[in-house]
Amino acid sequence: MKNVAVIGCGYWGNHIVRNFNSSENWNLKYICDIDAEHLNKIAKSYPNAKAVTDAGIIFDDASIDAVAIATPVNTHFDLAKRSLESGKHTWVEKPLTSDAASSQTLVETAKRKKVILHVDHTFIYTPAVRKIKSIIESGELGEIYYFDSVRINLGLFQHDVNVLWDLAPHDLSILQYLLDRKPLAVSANGISPYKYNNNDIESIAYLNIRFENGMMANLHVNWLSPVKIRKIIIGGNRKMLVFDDMEPIEKIKIFDSGIEMKSREDVYESLIQYRIGDMMSPAIKNHEALKEECNHFYDCIVKEVDTDTDGKSGLYVVAILEAADKSMKSGGVPIEIDF
Repeated sequence: MKNVAVIGCGYWGNHIVRNFNSSENWNLKYICDIDAEHLNKIAKSYPNAKAVTDAGIIFDDASIDAVAIATPVNTHFDLAKRSLESGKHTWVEKPLTSDAASSQTLVETAKRKKVILHVDHTFIYTPAVRKIKSIIESGELGEIYYFDSVRINLGLFQHDVNVLWDLAPHDLSILQYLLDRKPLAVSANGISPYKYNNNDIESIAYLNIRFENGMMANLHVNWLSPVKIRKIIIGGNRKMLVFDDMEPIEKIKIFDSGIEMKSREDVYESLIQYRIGDMMSPAIKNHEALKEECNHFYDCIVKEVDTDTDGKSGLYVVAILEAADKSMKSGGVPIEIDF
């Protein structure tokens, strides 16, 4: 069993606290939040954990093996840097930081201190995404041509980040985990129909990514939709896959559909043949992703190996988001990316 401290006990931080506390692998030693009144309310449910408002107490405690940070993104870098420098394995809520340079610094710090830097891309630990990974690796879909995702809902508006930084990390982390392709350029467009706290924060955005092998990814994120949609479509030259996270049972559907290009010597143009075959929905075991993630974090610490969502995966997401922001502010001009 290893000792863990959680910094930040807001909406998501409370879920992290609950899962670490219920795990057989972890001893929840500290919970920390700058809001003392809120912290005291949370602490009533975890009497064995010390409640502190000063994160420095945690960093100075040599008995702490790992620190989980679930605070606003503008605080991630400073807290994570202090945690890593103090020799703690460090878990950071998505996105890792607010810019690629600081994310790179954290990756290098973790390597130098020989500790694990883990980014909380929770969707990677869902049974559905794990299953999709195995389907792609089996070659069932064939060569992947495109990755399209839609993540839209009415709210929740954020006061410190735009809709890209709020919602796109989910799909970007899934994209990186499933396909791990090197992006070449990013373009994005967004609008701010409403001023929120007197800020022009984009609440609707479209993101396009080009990859070195010719593959393309398109992401649509929106806080102003009358319906909630969480859907990913992956198109291959053999089969196509649809992941609908709103489906209660058949979350993954594989379609034996596509086209075949055939040419004959006696015709000048290629012949297009459409193939519409069966649809198959694989069975998926159900478990809480965050619980799986906590156990995975522990196992990787014990084995001294990087997690499936390590600092480099966090850097991947932040670098794309940073380029997307630049493109959006420039009217959608493609921004080359290299990291």
